[in-house]
Amino acid sequence: MKIGLALGGGGVRGLAHIPVLETLDDLGIKPDIIAGTSMGAIIGALYASGMSGKEIRERVSRILISKDDTWRDIVAKKSDLVKLVKAFSAEIPRGGFIRTQGFFEYLFHEIKKRTFEELEIPLLVIAADYWRAEEVVFEKGDLLPALQASMAVPGVFAPVSIANKVLVDGGVVNLVPYDRLLERADFTIAIDVSKVRNPGKNEIPGALESVLGAFNIMQASALAEKMKIRKPDIYVQMEIQGIRMLDFNKTDEVFQQAVPAIDLLRKQLQRLAN
Repeated sequence: MKIGLALGGGGVRGLAHIPVLETLDDLGIKPDIIAGTSMGAIIGALYASGMSGKEIRERVSRILISKDDTWRDIVAKKSDLVKLVKAFSAEIPRGGFIRTQGFFEYLFHEIKKRTFEELEIPLLVIAADYWRAEEVVFEKGDLLPALQASMAVPGVFAPVSIANKVLVDGGVVNLVPYDRLLERADFTIAIDVSKVRNPGKNEIPGALESVLGAFNIMQASALAEKMKIRKPDIYVQMEIQGIRMLDFNKTDEVFQQAVPAIDLLRKQLQRLAN
């Protein structure tokens, strides 16, 4: 049976894809093809390159400060943190967007795989053509530009130009791209890490949060319509609350809040394996 895995976008909440991959590894289940949007594309690319879920978690922990880190831990991470900060700060253009070339070069410098063809698992990366208002699917050629385009969140990261197309975050057109796998896999698993809304709140959000929040509402609405037409075989929605797209200081909370969904996924996958 050919298994397809779709990893959705959601900023830092996308780190919840890591325990999903660890669970697959524990159960000896290997996806035959992966489709990813934004952070899902990044995590998917790391996994498709041959890294295990555990190795991806270790890499992330090297570059992000945890609330449980002691000063010794932070000092030990110093060189990686300096490289990461330089990767972003050296690339801020006059327009106010953050360019991500340095970040991706930093993140992937140990992988030594620069093209889709070199990956161990076939990967589809989703981006959006800004001017044509169309979905763009990458699965051949250079990997890093496609990943940059897939996570180019409007208003935050700079759009990416590839083959005369101006590309932005794939979540604009396809938040959880399981539909791209339905004809290429016998069984599809879709992981949704989009923001969980709290109807009881009545706070006025800040400017950036207003933009990102409205962006998320549109994404969720489009996904709900797609789910009415055809659903994946397994759909897991991470109930992660109180964590915004760019809250990279809350990685521990992401992992903690993902536990119930991971437990449910494990049970579903065990039934599949049996």
